[in-house]
Parts: sequence; structure tokens; C-alpha cells
Amino acid sequence: MSMDGKLVEAVSKALSLGKPRRFKQSVDLVIVLKDVDLRSPEGRIREIVYLPKKPTKEPEVCVVAQGDMEVKAKALGVTVLNREDLQKLRGNRKAVKKLAKKCDWVLVMAPLMGLAGGILGPALGPRGKAPTPVPPNADIEALINRFKTAVWVRTKNQPQIMVRVGTEDMKPEDIAENIKAVLSAVENKLGRQKIAKIYIKKTMGPPVQVLL
Repeated sequence: MSMDGKLVEAVSKALSLGKPRRFKQSVDLVIVLKDVDLRSPEGRIREIVYLPKKPTKEPEVCVVAQGDMEVKAKALGVTVLNREDLQKLRGNRKAVKKLAKKCDWVLVMAPLMGLAGGILGPALGPRGKAPTPVPPNADIEALINRFKTAVWVRTKNQPQIMVRVGTEDMKPEDIAENIKAVLSAVENKLGRQKIAKIYIKKTMGPPVQVLL
């Protein structure tokens, strides 16, 4: 069986397992690595991957901007902070933590990066949500739509990667396409030989191993 077929088969099985839940479960990909030194730059991976098939459970994209970009972002219905909003948050750790918990991605107009980093950084950093700078003349609508498909592919303290690749109401073939995009990023960075095992699971479901 081809790798595509193995992925679709494993995803289908993972979707069928486990009890129904009252919420829409995510579908997670777990990649177990081997022979990697997480202390060295070569053994770590920290990449943004844009999934080809957008999950129906979109990440929350927040914007820090002013002027035209601020106006356009607000019109798109996302959470927007301007310079004055940031300054009001200074010293308000509770409000900053609440915002950091809400936002999966924080797109920051480049001239505001210093201010945003100083005020939001202490709460975003531990959550792995570093602010992402964008040029002042960027197409903010296109960027927001793009980051609604974005996921972090990264190692932390263990030789494994866990990333959300879809939701349980998606087609197995679409989830498999997203898995291939993540695997490609890992192989490009670490090499195919560093991947020991691959598992697919729903949020509350048992893992299903993909036979390599």
C-alpha cells in the first residue's frame, strides 16, 4: 500500500475509535523521533506549516496594528489591538494572560513589534505563541486567512512532535493531505531517517499507528 493509502486508512480508523463527545474533537499527528539531539540546532525543529486543507475549527488570529491595517482587520471580525490598547495592558498581567490564552497567532505590524513584545511577550512566550511581525503595507486579510491554516511544527523537551492536523468532521483524505505537509516539513529539516513512529488520534481517542 502507498503512503497516501496508509495515511487515509489510519486516519479513518482513528476517526472511528473512541466515544462520541459533546465537542468537535481535533485530530492530532504525533511524530516520534530517533537519534536527535534536542540541545543542538540540528536536532530541533521550529517551523510554521500552512495546511493545504483548512480545519473547520480555525485557530484564533489576533492583530496588533494601527491606521489602515487596524481598520481593515477590525472589519474582518478578528481581535485587534492598537498602540493605545497595548499601553493600557501594561502591568495588567491578568488581562495579558487572558489575551495570550485566546489568541493562537498574533500578527503585529512591524513598527509595533517592540511595544507588543515587551507587553505581550511574557505571556505569549511560555505558550509558544511568539508575535509574528508583518510589514505595514501587507495585505492583512490574506495574512489572516493564511494563518487560519497555520500550525507550529516543533520539538520541545521530548523527541517528539505533536500537531493538530484537522478536526473529526473533515474527510480522511483531507486530513491525510495535511499530515503529508507536516511530514514533509519534518523530513526537510531533520531527514526521513529521524522519524521512528507516526501516530494519529482524536483529542480523546486512542492513538493509531501508521505503518512506515
